[in-house]
Amino acid sequence: MVRDVTAEYRSRLVSADVAVEGIASGAQVAMGMAIGQPPALLAALAARVEAGALADLHLWYFHSMAHAGKTILRYDLLDRVRPHCMFMTEIERGLIKQAAADGRDVIDFMPCAFSESPRLLSQRIELDAFVATVSPMDSHGWFTFGTNNDYATTAARSAKRLVVEVNPNMPRVFGESLLHVSEVDAIVENDVPLAEHVPRPASPEDEVIAGTIAGLIDDGACLQMGIGSLPNAVCAKLSGHRHLGIHTELMTPGLAALIECGAVTNQRKTTYRGRSVFTFAMGDRAFYDLLHDNPSMHSAPVHIVNDPRHIAKNDNVVSVNATIQVDLGGACNSEHLLGRQYSGSGGQLDFVRGAAGSKGGKSIIACHSTAKGGAVSRIVPVLEGPVTTPRNDTHIIVTEYGAVDLKGKSLRQRAEALIGIAHPKFRDDLARALG
Repeated sequence: MVRDVTAEYRSRLVSADVAVEGIASGAQVAMGMAIGQPPALLAALAARVEAGALADLHLWYFHSMAHAGKTILRYDLLDRVRPHCMFMTEIERGLIKQAAADGRDVIDFMPCAFSESPRLLSQRIELDAFVATVSPMDSHGWFTFGTNNDYATTAARSAKRLVVEVNPNMPRVFGESLLHVSEVDAIVENDVPLAEHVPRPASPEDEVIAGTIAGLIDDGACLQMGIGSLPNAVCAKLSGHRHLGIHTELMTPGLAALIECGAVTNQRKTTYRGRSVFTFAMGDRAFYDLLHDNPSMHSAPVHIVNDPRHIAKNDNVVSVNATIQVDLGGACNSEHLLGRQYSGSGGQLDFVRGAAGSKGGKSIIACHSTAKGGAVSRIVPVLEGPVTTPRNDTHIIVTEYGAVDLKGKSLRQRAEALIGIAHPKFRDDLARALG
């Protein structure tokens, strides 16, 4: 007997309002992150909260997008919705600022390495529901999680109730991203453009730093790039390289351009040879079209992609990430600014350690030498926030004044080297602090 997956699909197809009726007050709910956040379902949840039908909702997630901020993360709903955020964006920062003026506390920041998020959401938290956007079902009954594998593939199977929003604009991806219709409790259809992320243009400092970093990357390297204008600028300077590979938590248009120009072949990788590995993706419409139905793009869960032991199986891994502050011992604060949580630890330390374990690997952490229009130094005697990457792990630090390799250096040698790439106007003060 042939299974009728179309009938199963139709039997689960409901409106967004009906789909979220099974989520009760007091529920622990996780939503997909970034592009995987489902606009129609989040709007329906917000409407239930606003109508008084839902209260004490605990919401777990990484990296919110604008449609979440306009719906379930609206400030006026946060007396009934408690966000448990593991990576902040401008949305949470804005909410925290507004709440502080009102004497309120509206966001629970949850320190969590990106690689640990699937375990948190499946073993530490008993999820009542998970909501996410997926690509359309194929003739065999399979959806994919599209741009967002991350913790989604785990949370979807550990939650008591799984509700998906099918968007025909979500790319269908290869790899470990499949979801069968039989696993889903409710289906909502919503044909809307995917959220797009376009980095700011690179600054002159970014261009200088990117040139330095590109000079540290050899042909045949396996790349991980973080988010933002600087990593994109680095990618733009690698088009003349050959036989590069990709094993990255975030797939970006900058990396995709290296694939399209032929700089990336993935032929020298040990794992997933011939394929570019990622756990989530953000970009523009043309980028999402490139991901769609492309067998060279391999989506995998974050506990695999970001596992340092797995990263290190590839030779010559080069990890490129940004930081906010570096102290004179080499410790990095990449998530805390002006006395407040700014973002999150994400996967920085995962890839720093993965690159360290890789034969020929390099981890590179970059920052501008100054902040606040040149008023403060990013190289400091003591960090003003938590340690994202410990000094024991830090390898290469780059500013627009150069690069220093901290491995094998004493604390004094590290401090002297870092002072040498600080902005000149702060070097004397840093030397005095060193003593």
